[in-house]
Amino acid sequence: MAETYIALLYSIGIGGGGRLVMAEWRAMMEEMGLQNPRTLIATGNAVFESEVPDARLLEVELERVFEKRFGRQVDTIVRAAKSFRQLGRQNPFKKESEQDGARVVVRLMREPVDREVVMRLQQYLTQGERVKAMQGNLWVHFKHEPVRSRLMPLLGSKRLGIGTVRNWNTVRRLTEMLHDGQ
Repeated sequence: MAETYIALLYSIGIGGGGRLVMAEWRAMMEEMGLQNPRTLIATGNAVFESEVPDARLLEVELERVFEKRFGRQVDTIVRAAKSFRQLGRQNPFKKESEQDGARVVVRLMREPVDREVVMRLQQYLTQGERVKAMQGNLWVHFKHEPVRSRLMPLLGSKRLGIGTVRNWNTVRRLTEMLHDGQ
């Protein structure tokens, strides 16, 4: 029986200033044998079904096929629907998310983020930001616009390892897509 998954691309840039067209990504997934791929806006978020019972194997295969097809390696995070729903329930900033979902982000990690990371990031919390590690992922609440924070540029893979950032609005919309599909 097929399981539902979410795939999140680190970047939709495909070189030469080009951006990935979601219809092309969906076509690639269909050609891989993934079922019912559907995307959420043009930001590298997809929901699909697969008989493959392992999210890590799907990450490896999606990255391999993406590089072959589009000529660029892009980190891809895959979560089973159950795991993704749990992620939403673990949001440590629920009240703030209800007020402004764009100011709460989660960095979904391939390997669990070390709690020491939270300690190292403290020196960059200069505008009322708050950071928490929950179940291996890094959650951030920005009191002000995230783009104005000294913290935002530090949330990349070079410092934290493979992962990708999504704001609460996107997490909520992807969770809704999971409910619509099942």
